[in-house]
Amino acid sequence: MEPLKHECGVALIRLLKPLEYYQEKYGTWMYGINKLYLMMEKQHNRGQEGAGLACVKLDVNPGNEYMFRERAEGKDAITTIFASVHSHLNGLSADLLNDVDYVKNNLPFAGELYMGHLRYSTTGKKGLSYVHPFLRRNNWRAKNLCLCGNFNMTNIEQVFDKLTQQGQFPRIYSDSYIMLEFMGHRLDREVERNFTVANAMELKNTEITDYIDSHVKMSNVLKTSMPEFDGGYVVCGMTGSGEMFSMRDPWGIRPAYYYINDEIVALASERPVLQTTFDLSCDEINELLPGNALLVKRNGECAIDQIIPQKGDSKCSFERIYFSRGSDRDIYNERKKLGEQLTTAVLKAVDYDTDHTVFSYIPNTAEVAFYGLLHGFKRYVNEKKIQRIEQLGHFPTHEELEEILNEYVRSEKVAWKDIKLRTFITEGNSRNDLASHVYDITYESIKPHQDNLVIIDDSIVRGTTLKESILRILDRLQPKKIVVVSSAPQIRYPDYYGIDMPRLEEFCAFRATIELLKERGLHHVIEQTYKDCLEELKKSSADMSNAVRRIYKPFTVEEINEKMVEMLRPEDVSTPIELVFQSIDGLHQAIPHHRGDWYFTGKYPTVGGTKLCNQAYVNYVENYYQYKHNI
Repeated sequence: MEPLKHECGVALIRLLKPLEYYQEKYGTWMYGINKLYLMMEKQHNRGQEGAGLACVKLDVNPGNEYMFRERAEGKDAITTIFASVHSHLNGLSADLLNDVDYVKNNLPFAGELYMGHLRYSTTGKKGLSYVHPFLRRNNWRAKNLCLCGNFNMTNIEQVFDKLTQQGQFPRIYSDSYIMLEFMGHRLDREVERNFTVANAMELKNTEITDYIDSHVKMSNVLKTSMPEFDGGYVVCGMTGSGEMFSMRDPWGIRPAYYYINDEIVALASERPVLQTTFDLSCDEINELLPGNALLVKRNGECAIDQIIPQKGDSKCSFERIYFSRGSDRDIYNERKKLGEQLTTAVLKAVDYDTDHTVFSYIPNTAEVAFYGLLHGFKRYVNEKKIQRIEQLGHFPTHEELEEILNEYVRSEKVAWKDIKLRTFITEGNSRNDLASHVYDITYESIKPHQDNLVIIDDSIVRGTTLKESILRILDRLQPKKIVVVSSAPQIRYPDYYGIDMPRLEEFCAFRATIELLKERGLHHVIEQTYKDCLEELKKSSADMSNAVRRIYKPFTVEEINEKMVEMLRPEDVSTPIELVFQSIDGLHQAIPHHRGDWYFTGKYPTVGGTKLCNQAYVNYVENYYQYKHNI
């Protein structure tokens, strides 16, 4: 209900033919850049704070630029960067625009390697200097490195220390920049290794350069740099000599999909992006497996290389519930299943009164789960109809059949997302008042005081919009009862792998649990958990466990739900309200191949996530619970 900020998105395209080929077959040498634009627009949902693209030209003469980059900030960043690319075409005649030799020698972004990025910051760091791709320059073509990715690293402090111990002096403290420098350092060593080999072969001058450009092994660079990083990631890069790569973390946390034919290599964060852009079926697209890298050499040779052995099966389930586009075949079915599996719990919440229950959803990401819930209720109602007919004991009359068959599941579009609250409004009361009008309702869509209103959302995170807007507007319909359904389980723990959920105190489930502990005289649980977290933080990474999980043990899900309702209910709303959440078992049944559930269970796939969660609880107690020195 309060939108989570989306993760970053990546897009890669490597043209495997000369530009003349695309000019002749597709009518334009801009085939690659045009496809990159489509791939980025189709992933606009993944990052709206900034965007960037980069291009590498092959076989350029010395003295001419061969590596290009454009970056911009803001929700219109994609338009801005591609408008800049097209601005170089202004004033050129049609003959020149169709002259591939002229274009290749005179225009930027007329190359064979393309890389695009959509950014959302989970660190709060803003500014163009933090927008991907990052670029590391050098006079040796093979030492130039351009990097972007969908990632958040949990051990950046340790990697930073290692860099400084090597004698390096990083200018910026961010995971993206530090990864660039760390990987760039290993790329330098790989180039120097080839230089030594070329010298031993008694090659001279440009022969050495040509040898290096043709023999750089990016797998060596990745194998000597990426094992140092803890986190969820898909890292993409290009070198000035024409190497291209994309690597996925060994836990499989962040997603990546690729397609290869004799004309192109393409990779994106989501499968439907490739399907739509290149008119493909699901089965033509491959998933990049955990710990593997897609490698495309300067000469166009493609390979999949395992850089790090797979360390776990923790594909992000929130990708399936919320972040990724619902047009993916499997994601669509999974979201429907999430809704359908809530049928029994919702039936119980409305006391099995299907005749006086209206179903709806919070626009827009919960729509597919809503269809699944409707399907579950329609099946339940149909079973009731069959039973009633079977129990008649005689051949039914037309009137009896009509009365039975007229029973149906009622659904309406009750909530409408009306406006987007502008972020320049910062004054608290004004902002809260405006927030209450973000959604509107369809008036008289239910029978006042008779109908239950069941409304489903994909997740309930902070509860802010629920309290300030949703419950107030739903109450205007005067339902008998409001049942708010979440297709995801209770979110109890922070995320540190790229989702904007870093602090415990943000989650309404956590706040409700703390209140229950205080109300029931269980302050010692809060205090002991704090001490346990401090002790865990002293342990080695291999021995550390998540002590925060202990605060939830005294309570059932239902008890926490009831407390959340009490805390989120607006003062002027008296309608009975009930929360229904997806179960952990239901989550795994609906999404069997994406087992990453740390935000629900606290079971982090990496030691860095566990460490940061323990630290988050320590920060909460010391900054909010006011136990700083007397625990």
